[in-house]
Amino acid sequence: MSATPDAILTVLGFDYGSRLIGVAVGNRLAGSARALTTIGNGAAPEWARLDELVREWKPDAFVVGLPLTLDGGEQAATRGARAFAAALGRRYGRAVYATDERYTSREASRRFADRRAQGAARRKDAAAIDALAAEVILEAWMAAPDDSVAMTSP
Repeated sequence: MSATPDAILTVLGFDYGSRLIGVAVGNRLAGSARALTTIGNGAAPEWARLDELVREWKPDAFVVGLPLTLDGGEQAATRGARAFAAALGRRYGRAVYATDERYTSREASRRFADRRAQGAARRKDAAAIDALAAEVILEAWMAAPDDSVAMTSP
């Protein structure tokens, strides 16, 4: 694989869902991630919107959260996330890593509640929770990239 985790600087992370996909950007040099946006995911992801994000951020790789069951098993959503990861690799020719996303939604909800309490977010901004979940997924991946699985290579 040409882009090993050590060589990767800019990463787009995804919280895959059947209706929405949360997107975050991370920089390994700075050790930071931030929520960007959510994109629709109906019959297919909003590829045109993803194309824009890839052009804007020029990621070295992608990280997709795998929604496993509490006991680590796979479910329908896991298969959807794996298919999305494979499609990202084919479309953009970059490495794609998958990482366990258990409990990220809980952490994203906590962060959203904290932001609401500080007046930085409103209830109508609740779709941002998916982007915050992508942020949490990227932070976890940057903290322990060896715990991820390489899904595709460029």
